[in-house]
Amino acid sequence: MFTIDAHLDLSMNALEWNRDLKRPVAEINLREKGLKDKPDRGNAVVSLPELRKGNIGLVVATQIARYVKKDNPLPGWHSPEQAWAQTQGQLAWYKAMEEQGEMVQVNDLESLEKHLQLWLHELPWSTKPIGYILSLEGADSIVNLNYLEKAHQHGLRALGPAHYGPGRYANGTDATGGLGIDGRELLKEMERLNIILDATHLCDDSFWEAMDVFQGHVWASHSNCRKLVDHNRQFSDEQIKVLIERGAVIGGALDAWMMVPGWVRGKSTPKAMDCNLEKMIDHMDHICQLAGNANHIGIGSDLDGAFGSEQCPYDLESIADLQSIPSLLTKRGYNTKEIEGVMFGNWIGLLRKAWS
Repeated sequence: MFTIDAHLDLSMNALEWNRDLKRPVAEINLREKGLKDKPDRGNAVVSLPELRKGNIGLVVATQIARYVKKDNPLPGWHSPEQAWAQTQGQLAWYKAMEEQGEMVQVNDLESLEKHLQLWLHELPWSTKPIGYILSLEGADSIVNLNYLEKAHQHGLRALGPAHYGPGRYANGTDATGGLGIDGRELLKEMERLNIILDATHLCDDSFWEAMDVFQGHVWASHSNCRKLVDHNRQFSDEQIKVLIERGAVIGGALDAWMMVPGWVRGKSTPKAMDCNLEKMIDHMDHICQLAGNANHIGIGSDLDGAFGSEQCPYDLESIADLQSIPSLLTKRGYNTKEIEGVMFGNWIGLLRKAWS
């Protein structure tokens, strides 16, 4: 079944992990054999051939570069200008993939419908370009609001104001505090440019302020439920209900620590924690129970988002195995229309509404 994945850090993997994503996953992992510079070396599950194998024809693909002050222990750049430059290198990789015919940017209703026609009605999948909607994860690299307009001109269509820790425009996972003047101005400019607000990673304070300030379209590209795994990275039931009211879609994430409680990084294993794809269905089903329907769930896997097979469901060998999800949903009683919504229809509906 045609599939949309609403969160993949493709350019980060290409540039910071030095992975040639045009190659098969097995080849990428073989080349990384013996490397120890990152914990997930040799455990990649995402590449462009694997996306095609899994009929994942459209993705939300990120740019990401954090600015860190002197007292911030998180990895990142020492000035917003450096962070901006990093995102532009990432954009250059996407453009290079376009020139090679590997990818194509989707940034308006016309390009969306054209790409859907290609993937839904023409074969074979193996030679088709992967469509990508450009998203910025964390707004630190927006030097000032003039840069946001530049980013929009380059195709930016979704933005999450924060990532981990304190940010220049909002506060993210494991941090506290609201948006501040700059964050509120950012949201106003996003609204003017019709950039979708990605509520993922906003800390509770920033989340609630953003819901009050921002009147545009909202989604949560890759988030799970706090009720099932109690962490501030996840959404509370109250937050999920507000997102539902706003017409948002919430993409289920496949990072194991977000799927099962009690995960210990670097020690836990997917098999030992019984972390399989069914656990993501648990999170999806919880959202459906709150909504009373299946219109607000989708996939936002975050696979290879600084973790690999060592920290994702044990029954997933590559991203192509997302094709197991329809049968899992069928077992839970979801009908064909609902399953199509999860795999692609809910994201498409939101995009058509946003871009009409």
